Amino acid sequence: MTVQLTINSDCVAVLRPITEDEPTLRENLPLTLAEQEELATITHPAQRVEWLASRTAIRQLIDAQGLVYAGLHKDEFGKPHLIGTPWHVSLSHTSGWAAAVLHRTRPVGIDIEPIRDQFRRVVPRVLSEDEVNHAAGEPSRLAVYWCAKEALYKLYGKRQLTFREHLHVEPFADGAEHLIGHVRLPDHKAQLTIRCFQIGPGLLAVAF
Repeated sequence: MTVQLTINSDCVAVLRPITEDEPTLRENLPLTLAEQEELATITHPAQRVEWLASRTAIRQLIDAQGLVYAGLHKDEFGKPHLIGTPWHVSLSHTSGWAAAVLHRTRPVGIDIEPIRDQFRRVVPRVLSEDEVNHAAGEPSRLAVYWCAKEALYKLYGKRQLTFREHLHVEPFADGAEHLIGHVRLPDHKAQLTIRCFQIGPGLLAVAF
C-alpha cells in the first residue's frame, strides 16, 4: 500500500510498493530525452522498473501539490532536479519499493533500505570509530547509520566526500524517529535533521 509521510509543513514523502510492469509505468510518465537516454543505459529489467517507479513516486507528490510534472534533469554531480519548479527532490528505490521526497524550500535527501545481516561486513567501513562503537554490530543500528548517511549524501549532492570522514550521525536511541546528522568538510559544515521510519522494506530516512 502506498504511504504518504508528512515530514513537516514544507516537506512530504511517499513510499510505494512496485506492483506494475515497465509498460504500465511508462504509459503515463513523461520522460525527457535525457531521461530516455539514461533509461536506455539500464539493462537489468528489475532495475529499469525500479528507476521508473521512483519517478512515478515523485510524480504522485507533484500532482498532489497541484503542480505540473515535466520530468527531471540531473546536474553535473548526478543530483536530480525538477524541471519547471524550484522545489527540491530526492529519489530512492530498492527491490520491490520506490520512494520520493519533495521539499518546498531546501535541499533534501531520501533513502530506503532493508535491514540485512551483511551490514555487519559493509557498514563499519563507512562509520567513524564512535559510530562503530555505538552500533555495536547490531544490524538494525548499522542499517540506520547506512540509511541516514545515504540520505545525507543525496542531500549534499556532490561527490567529493566520504561517508566515514565527512558524514556523521549522532548517537540515537533504538527506534528513534528523529536523528541529527552533520556534513563536515573543510569549506562546508552543516547540521541537518534526519527523520527515520521503520516502514516498507525496512527503513526510510529523510534528511533536510
